[in-house]
Amino acid sequence: MSALYLLILASLLVALGFLGAFIWSVRKGHYDDDYTPSVRILLDDTEKSSTN
Repeated sequence: MSALYLLILASLLVALGFLGAFIWSVRKGHYDDDYTPSVRILLDDTEKSSTN
């Protein structure tokens, strides 16, 4: 039974670690721009010259 308590404690520590990493990444601005990456492939950055 003590092994079960140890595993629960370890899983809670890991979960808190992931939560802390997520909060840190949000505060650092890693999730600020969620629109541009999805449409970046649709935007044409270079001008194409038409040669006939």
